[in-house]
Amino acid sequence: MAVKGAEADVDVKTAEAELEQDDLAAFKAAKKREEEEGISRMIKDVTARKATTSNVSIENFDWEAFDRKGFGEGYSTKDRQEMDKIYGGTIASVNESEVVKGTVVGINDRDVILNIGFKSDGLVPLAEFKDMTNLKIGDMVDLFIEERENTMGQLVLSRRKAKLVKGWEYVQTALDKDQVIEGFVKRRTKGGLIVDVFGIEAFLPGSQIDVKPIRDFDIYVNKNIEVKVVKINYTNDNVVVSHKVLIEKDLEQQKAAILTNLEKGQVLEGVIKNMTNFGVFIDLGGVDGLLHITDISWGRINHPEELLKLDQVVKVVVLDFDEDKRRISLGMKQLTPHPWDSLAADIIVGSKVKGRIVNVADYGAFLELQPGVEGLIHVSEMSWSQHLRNPQDFIKVGDELNAVVLTIDRAERKMSLGIKQLTEDPWTRQDVLAKYGVGTRHKGIVRNLTNFGLFIELEEGIDGLVHVSDLSWTKKIKHPSEFTKVGDSIEVQVLELDAVNRRLALSHKHLEENPWDTFENIFTVGSIHKSTIISKNDKGVVIELPYGIEGFCSLKNLAKEDGSKAEVGESYDFKVLEFSKEDRRITLSLKATWSAEEDKTAVASKKKAAPSKGKTIDKINQESEKSTLGDLEALSALKEKMSSSKPAQKAE
Repeated sequence: MAVKGAEADVDVKTAEAELEQDDLAAFKAAKKREEEEGISRMIKDVTARKATTSNVSIENFDWEAFDRKGFGEGYSTKDRQEMDKIYGGTIASVNESEVVKGTVVGINDRDVILNIGFKSDGLVPLAEFKDMTNLKIGDMVDLFIEERENTMGQLVLSRRKAKLVKGWEYVQTALDKDQVIEGFVKRRTKGGLIVDVFGIEAFLPGSQIDVKPIRDFDIYVNKNIEVKVVKINYTNDNVVVSHKVLIEKDLEQQKAAILTNLEKGQVLEGVIKNMTNFGVFIDLGGVDGLLHITDISWGRINHPEELLKLDQVVKVVVLDFDEDKRRISLGMKQLTPHPWDSLAADIIVGSKVKGRIVNVADYGAFLELQPGVEGLIHVSEMSWSQHLRNPQDFIKVGDELNAVVLTIDRAERKMSLGIKQLTEDPWTRQDVLAKYGVGTRHKGIVRNLTNFGLFIELEEGIDGLVHVSDLSWTKKIKHPSEFTKVGDSIEVQVLELDAVNRRLALSHKHLEENPWDTFENIFTVGSIHKSTIISKNDKGVVIELPYGIEGFCSLKNLAKEDGSKAEVGESYDFKVLEFSKEDRRITLSLKATWSAEEDKTAVASKKKAAPSKGKTIDKINQESEKSTLGDLEALSALKEKMSSSKPAQKAE
């Protein structure tokens, strides 16, 4: 079988070889016939020329026509000029890199054959004619000459480049003459749209699409749009167009017409074009007006989007306008009756109302009874407490509360409310006088500090004052902050109660007995005590005595025996020069402990202070009918001191 197949292949090849030989023989025969025909024509031409020239004399013979040197040289100068005239009108002179008109003379699957009047036709790929769906023979198109003759001797044309060159010419003309042209939106890009104008991709910024902000650029894609050329940059091959300028002129006319006929109180219809946190801008047909957030609704809103949305058609009323600045103030709530006009007549002073907190400020909160009707609850009307606090400590936005009407003015549309009135006033309770009687002890919270004292809240609505002098028996406190701070808990005793004026005088030091009654017998005039200097000023030093009590020593009495001055932090023996229980003052001297002269001064002060001790004893006897053992011991000690002072008086 393999042998037979091979033989078949040999037969095929033999047949093909025979066919090729036959074709070659036919070609040679045809070629020979052409040569024979050519020779025959030449013989006929020579014969004819001889016949025509046989009667021509040598003098009249055209030697220029007879003298041929090659192909095309058989023409005289006159004949050549005539031939140039004939062919000059049929063959066009073309230059590279220019745009010419061409005629479609043929179309195949890949190319379009075009005649531009040159010696040869050109080919342009069919893909460059996609925009011409009905292309046919005879159509005229613009073509760009890339090469008059390439290496293959062919004319190279381009319709795409011709469109670009012509497109730039049209774009420049449109810019120079301010013409309106039509483009095709190919796609969207960052910040705008790409528009095909005369085959050139131009940029249409988002701000130049329309006079109002455009939120969705995609709605313009794959659509035709009229534009104007506003800028050309040949360096970057960039063209900027605008659609906005086409409608601005019309808008200016509309604005002028609207502003001319505009009046306060006029009701107009517009479209919401922009929304901010302070209001919305409404397009009234070429003129924008501002609808402030406070003029949208009688009720309180936080943002316009709670009631309105973009591109919504609304009716508004003109509140005010400035023709020079072209500013128009609009209102929407003014188209409906004011809620105060429909407020129930039974809402009077003292009536209870219910509402929702819509705003909280430092000075109080606003309670909305119904949209557009609000009342102010001042911070002082939130609690019976005399201590004013932040309103946010009591209530928050959105809370629903009951309140009592304190004042109402329907003409001014104002109302003041209170919530503390819903509870009993603590000062009007029957048990106040007994509970906070003089001498009773209580525990409260420090709410405020002042230079003269501190305020303590014993209960909600019951505050009292502790004077700075009633904080301690022994320490001299200049400011309450040295003793306590806001928020601390402190025990006090009632010194005075004035329920009518809502006042309580409190004391912290009266929780303990007055130690100065005891100090009177300890720090007697002339007694010496080991003390430490704790501070110093221009007048003298403050000395800390035993039991935590403080005394004073002047600078002249601060001298030591060696003549130097004692300094802060040093401890020495000081002698008492003066003791005053009423003023809680003790005067001492370091010098008197070693100077006899100063010691005499201390003795003189002791004699002078003796009567006061007698008065003190009389006072103690008057206050108590029975003397305790401690009182007797104190009297005995006092008597001994007074007896020991007599020899000193005699010596003096």
